[in-house]
Amino acid sequence: MARAAALRYCLAMPDRGMENSRSGEAEQFGFTRVGEGERQRLVNEVFSRVASRYDLMNDLMSGGLHRLWKDDFVNWLAPPRAANDFHLLDVAGGTGDIAARFLRAAGAGARCTICDISPEMLKVAEKRFAGSANGPRMVAGDAANLPLPGASADAYTIAFGIRNVTHIEEALSEAYRVLRTGGRFLCLEFSQVEVPLLDKLYDQYSFRAIPVLGGLVAGDSASYRYLVESIRKFPDQERFAAMIGDAGFAQVRYRNLTGGIAAMHSGWKI
Repeated sequence: MARAAALRYCLAMPDRGMENSRSGEAEQFGFTRVGEGERQRLVNEVFSRVASRYDLMNDLMSGGLHRLWKDDFVNWLAPPRAANDFHLLDVAGGTGDIAARFLRAAGAGARCTICDISPEMLKVAEKRFAGSANGPRMVAGDAANLPLPGASADAYTIAFGIRNVTHIEEALSEAYRVLRTGGRFLCLEFSQVEVPLLDKLYDQYSFRAIPVLGGLVAGDSASYRYLVESIRKFPDQERFAAMIGDAGFAQVRYRNLTGGIAAMHSGWKI
């Protein structure tokens, strides 16, 4: 019964990330907690099921706004067009939204690696880039234990993924490790609305409309309630910026999108 309830909470999450667990600790799913090790296994099961409709669900849940946010995200990264062998590591890269934008914006010598914990999600990305002469490399791996050597990436991006990491500090530490000196960390994530009235409207939409939409589209409203709850559990803009600084990054800044519904955070390894 407990396992089924947890699965209902996480099924068809439209935004995702990577997990790891510490022995003896319960793990957070939105406003609830599940037993040691359960979250990782359930997330893996979930995304093996929803990979083929992941992009559609993103569009439905955000009304298409996520596409504009991702455009702004890659624009802020501003990948150099003249640099040879510039390497982006896109963690929790899912079906390749960020990688596709990066490769369009970057110069011909740029490289991209998508790292995602779900082989099924990576298969969708592989189909997306089939036939591409400059497609990304696909790697299955955990954000808190990346299967890449240190100082191997010029930039690290994670979009709508770090919220679902069990131990955010460990993922940030790994981001710092794999970046070269002078490398940049960029995160796009749901955050805290900072516009009066918009925050109340957003709460009404989140807790009432999103679960109903999830029920209509996927037959599981509880899963989409998890999405809303996980956003509310994530640190706000200032607290997350402090966590990035604590991981060793310098010049940490953030920019709000749509009044703070989402936010982009940036830091540098110097």
